[in-house]
Amino acid sequence: MLSWLTQGFGDGEPMRLKTWVASESPSRLTHPDLDVLASVTRAIHQECPLGIEYHSISSGRTEREIIPFALIDNGLRWHVRAFDRKSREFRDFVITRIKRPVVLKGQPVAPHEMSDQDIQWTRIVELELVPHPDQPRPEITEMDYGMVRGSLRMKLRAATAGYILRQWSVDCSPDHSLRGYEFRLWLKDHLALYGVKNAVLAPGYHSPDQNKGEQ
Repeated sequence: MLSWLTQGFGDGEPMRLKTWVASESPSRLTHPDLDVLASVTRAIHQECPLGIEYHSISSGRTEREIIPFALIDNGLRWHVRAFDRKSREFRDFVITRIKRPVVLKGQPVAPHEMSDQDIQWTRIVELELVPHPDQPRPEITEMDYGMVRGSLRMKLRAATAGYILRQWSVDCSPDHSLRGYEFRLWLKDHLALYGVKNAVLAPGYHSPDQNKGEQ
């Protein structure tokens, strides 16, 4: 509805009319290469491996074969969720760091490389967000986020939870200890993130295992 009002189109063909309401949206600083994106989506659609040259901060340039199956928008940049034959595990790859993709059509994919074997992808976590206790006027936060009886309940894939909690600046510390105007939400039960690999991205989160090691 908002895209129809502000951009002049919806789910169908673009409308050759002026927008209904003047608006401004923040621009993205990163833009995936369309040829790379086309190869990634083609491999997803054809359910086949993709040969890539990947550039990472930790490993530099590496040659890899991945089996991609989903795109993830983390609010800042686009990732592709895939099985990585080099590390033999499911990972997120930043699309802007992919170069020279080659769709390996016809190459077999093993059962353990399929998306239904990705535990972080298939696992659904239920999170309850409430107004941050340090923020004044919790009723305003309830209005802004459409809360019901003072809380907002969400069901997310474990593979995306950390991204979303970071994007919305949700304080995930057990004692709501983070301070700042940006922390308007608090994760009521931080144990709901136990076992979520990318929970390390969530503001203030420390796994129970990590806390034990620090004692």
